[in-house]
Amino acid sequence: MTMLPTLRIATAAIARNRARSLLTMLGIIIGVAAVIVTVAIGSGARASVADQINGLGSNMLIVLPGSVNQGGVRSGNGAASTLTPADGLAIAQLPHVAAVSPAVSVRAQIVAAGNNWQTTVVGVAPSYTYIRNWPMASGTLFSQTDVAGSAKVAVLGQTVVSNLFGTTNPVGQTVFIRNVPFSVIGTLSAKGQSGVGQDQDDTILIPYTSALERLTGQTTLAAMDVSADDAANISLVQTEATTLLETRHRIASGQPDDFQIRNLADIASAASSTAATMQLLLAGVAAVSLLVGGIGIMNIMLVSVTERTREIGLRVAVGARRAAILWQFLVEAVVLSTAGGAIGAAVGAIGAFAIASLAKWNATVDPVTVMLAVAFSALVGVFFGYYPAAKAARLDPIVALRFE
Repeated sequence: MTMLPTLRIATAAIARNRARSLLTMLGIIIGVAAVIVTVAIGSGARASVADQINGLGSNMLIVLPGSVNQGGVRSGNGAASTLTPADGLAIAQLPHVAAVSPAVSVRAQIVAAGNNWQTTVVGVAPSYTYIRNWPMASGTLFSQTDVAGSAKVAVLGQTVVSNLFGTTNPVGQTVFIRNVPFSVIGTLSAKGQSGVGQDQDDTILIPYTSALERLTGQTTLAAMDVSADDAANISLVQTEATTLLETRHRIASGQPDDFQIRNLADIASAASSTAATMQLLLAGVAAVSLLVGGIGIMNIMLVSVTERTREIGLRVAVGARRAAILWQFLVEAVVLSTAGGAIGAAVGAIGAFAIASLAKWNATVDPVTVMLAVAFSALVGVFFGYYPAAKAARLDPIVALRFE
């Protein structure tokens, strides 16, 4: 027999017992659907983490103050207060640095248009929005000339705009920050919450020199944002910046640094690795359902062989070869598992998008994953269907014809 007649006979045998065939496929359907859903949601989670990290900045490093050690007492990170604007200018001269922005952050009560709102005022350089991938919504950003002159100009985040001005365009209005009047020259586009739930739009940007001279009276910075010219050079820039700051701060070899440099690429890699591990774990658990489904197929095929013993004996008696008997039952098992895999893939894709829609979670269904899942389900049919098929092929035709 050729493959086409064998496939026709196998399909007819499955169709004669539709309910049993559907129940047999159920394990495969559930297994494939579970694998598709877990992989899709896992891929979406990894993409979401990557988007959140990329949303923080372009190839970004964050330089922060370190700790202070006095009399054996270590104050913890952030207490050193040794970073200066001159450090930022020096880092900007490194060969693979695209941009640097000093940062001075203060909490303040803002008063404008008869309203008030407490927010975070961040003193930065004009390169800040480039580093942070943060476009303007209206107006303009302050210039390097404004930084040099400690100009009293401000750019508002959308949360501040809505709470102080409502639907009124704030450009050209005046806001009072710690009783110092600042002219609003622009607004930032909405950026939403960060990965830890912080409202990134609840902020005001002003020149960092204005923050130092008019609001804090300090000469040191709270942080510096550094952007590498390419993602491949982030680690190199981190190493070069570390060496440069150690030289500038006269830190001897073996002594702890009075600063710290955080690499967002490392954070992204760790988060992606964690998400990938969880994705593999969930997919592995879901794959157990495929194993259970395969055992179900083997069980039903053994029952089918027993029920059709006289048919097998009759076919062998009239000249059917044992290979044809084996192929007939093996094709039945493969058709059951492949059909179950195809149905499971469809159910999984629909389920993944439904869960993503309800939970507001990204889900990415990769066609390659779908094809691999269906192909694996077919292999399950071959693996678990071979023993019943071989058992059918080994039946003695005389004994089979006498079977009641």
